[in-house]
Formats: sequence, C-alpha cells, structure tokens
Amino acid sequence: MEPIERFKNSFQEGNLWIYILSLGREVEVKERDVTRLIFEKFGFLPNNLMVKTVLFRLKNDGYISKEKFAGEKAYKTTPKGIEELKKMKSIVDETMEKIC
Repeated sequence: MEPIERFKNSFQEGNLWIYILSLGREVEVKERDVTRLIFEKFGFLPNNLMVKTVLFRLKNDGYISKEKFAGEKAYKTTPKGIEELKKMKSIVDETMEKIC
C-alpha cells in the first residue's frame, strides 16, 4: 500500500468522529442517512458497523445528542462536540504549518 493510501485510510475511516460531528453541526441528521451523507460530502464510504459504533460512543460521551427528526432516530452535535471539532482543526492547522 502506498503512503498516501495509508494516510487517506487513517484520516478518513480512522477518524470517523470528525465527519459525524461535522454533519450534525447545524441540522439534525437521521441516523440511517449518516453513511450516505459522508459519502456524498466527503467522498468515502465508511463501514456501517463502524458508523454505529462511533455514534454510540459520541452519544455516551455527550458529543452528540439523540434527537427525533421526522419520527426517526437522529442526532445533532452538542456544544461539547463543536469544541472538539475546533480543537481538531487547530491541531491540523498547526501540523500543516509545520509540514508545509
């Protein structure tokens, strides 16, 4: 496997929480739509079991809140989750500055 492929895999599937929190920042996201929305917005198709696992952990840790949207399970990113996204962006920005 080429280095760029390893990087993409670890950056995408390995950090699924980033994409899930990002989707729920402004609107409620139906749980069944998460995989499709990640594919449409970010260009990769995550494993469904991994998505469910990450959603479960994010809910338990208070980074997303369980919602109902159109009578279905949904979630929305909490202020705590938004803070985590800001921290992640700061780390990425600092790292990119050092690399480039």
